[in-house]
Amino acid sequence: MTTEPPVPSAVARRGTPDLTIVTGAAGWFGRAFLAALLDRDGPYARPGRIRALLGPDDDAATLPRDPRLDVVVGDVRSTAGVRELFADLAGVTDVVHAAGVIHPSSTGDFIEVNTRGTQNVAAAARRNGVRRVVHISSNSPFGTNAHPDDRFRNEEPYHPYLGYGRSKMRAERRLLDEVGSGLDAVIVRPPWFYGPHQPARQTTFFTMIRTGRFPVVAGGGQRRSMVYVENLVQGVVAAELTETPPGRGWWIADAEPYAITEIVAAVKQALASAGLDVASRQIRLPGLASTVAERLDRVIQATGRYNAQLHVLGELGHTIACDITAARDELGYDPEIDLAEGMRRSVRWCLDQGLTL
Repeated sequence: MTTEPPVPSAVARRGTPDLTIVTGAAGWFGRAFLAALLDRDGPYARPGRIRALLGPDDDAATLPRDPRLDVVVGDVRSTAGVRELFADLAGVTDVVHAAGVIHPSSTGDFIEVNTRGTQNVAAAARRNGVRRVVHISSNSPFGTNAHPDDRFRNEEPYHPYLGYGRSKMRAERRLLDEVGSGLDAVIVRPPWFYGPHQPARQTTFFTMIRTGRFPVVAGGGQRRSMVYVENLVQGVVAAELTETPPGRGWWIADAEPYAITEIVAAVKQALASAGLDVASRQIRLPGLASTVAERLDRVIQATGRYNAQLHVLGELGHTIACDITAARDELGYDPEIDLAEGMRRSVRWCLDQGLTL
């Protein structure tokens, strides 16, 4: 027995499609999204078929086994790489485009995967008459906030942060070009994820906090918007199924931004509640450390290389916070999971998977 998500009276919903195409299916969001669509008793269950795109190096074993799920192996970096994904479409088809790269070995991958990949998927979707494309973007096309009390509004000018931000900005622009040619596409802009199906980098983050090795920069008062993956699933489904003009974009995040110190405290509490030993010590760095890391990050990326540790440390000195009012008003988005509960669920998922924290 499935139930439809509650719909505010001011929001008009479309029916679910006959086929849902999901790119980036082996990624953090992709796996969470597929799990939600395939959960027969969940609020987002799909009666229709689901077609998932795996990259050439992705492991099919990470995907759920379900008769409704078809797996296609392809590469968004080329038009031929997405051809099979759009083959033999029948009935109403929607696309959730989540394929992307965030921490590559080379900055060239940002453009190849994030920008060109989005262009290829969007163009194929338009040619094949899909009903709607939901593009999963990022906060990075808009950079960092001007001051700690600032929040990105829905109509925010682009101000991309380094290579990843530029690639996602260009991806949005390519998508909007296809909208101008007749594609019905919208954009979801999530900030930092947390929750089940997390990659190794998030597990490392938990371990660093548990052992007291995660650095708090400049007192940790910088604020970060975050989004629990189940909240993000809710927002993406709403963006897909709500009647809105093409080309709209929304911030999808938890209800409020959190200070870095609040995030660290929530992770520590979740770890301790799971019975894990948590160090009382805490590495604290001056703001200069983040400034130097950001400058080095810029120099390294200018040579085509990428260092994830420098990039993360450089960002830690900034506030990156957004306002979800437009998503609430236009999509009926209502994030249900807060930081404390989300981190408890995240830690529990890690332990259930046998991960060492």
